Amino acid sequence: MKVLLVEDDQFHASYMEDVLVESLPEVTQIFHAANGLEAEREARAMAIDAVVMDLRMSQRNGIEAAQTLWQERADTRILFWSNYADEAYLRGISAIVPEDSAYGYLLKTAPHDRLRLALRAVLVEGQIMVDREIHRLQRRTASPRNTLDDSEFAVLVDLGLGLQDRMIAERRGMSLRTVQNRLLSLYDKLGVEDATDGDTPINKRVRALNRALVTRTLNVETLETAERDFEQWQAGRA
Repeated sequence: MKVLLVEDDQFHASYMEDVLVESLPEVTQIFHAANGLEAEREARAMAIDAVVMDLRMSQRNGIEAAQTLWQERADTRILFWSNYADEAYLRGISAIVPEDSAYGYLLKTAPHDRLRLALRAVLVEGQIMVDREIHRLQRRTASPRNTLDDSEFAVLVDLGLGLQDRMIAERRGMSLRTVQNRLLSLYDKLGVEDATDGDTPINKRVRALNRALVTRTLNVETLETAERDFEQWQAGRA
């Protein structure tokens, strides 16, 4: 089995290589990439079977690279390995993973034994495995009532791009009233209605983005990807 290790930190890359060699005798070759663009080239050139993928990297983040890999080879098994338990990452992964494909999401702080278990479960056995620690950290910053559905999240992303309601409606194929209803729902779920400063009015759109970033519902990588997608949409619209 050929494994591609995508990691821009040399310490983490060396550690993961050692664990791969120790844990998976099925691995015949380990290739390296320092960012998402390199990962796409290596996976394409070497017919990679399985990938260990960092999430925060320059020149295409892990989710963007994974999307390309899965588009070209849907049966590629990918273990995402990150310092961050952002809801935005888990949502982004869920949105791109092909049906019946194997993937995992593990924190870099996970114990050695859990890492070994995740590597075997995802890369060899083809299971889906999201570390319970990720769910635990998400529950710490979120409550069931503020979980966004897909359409609310799409409006939130466009809010982060600075789009006005009419542009969001056109981009997402919604009516203007639907966008405005989604905004009201966002304000409620993110706690904006309760976030007042005495009688001083607040900008609810800005406050919603603040809350989304604090709770890791959104992150910088998600907005960077959204910006590129928006530019492509504008080009097609023109």
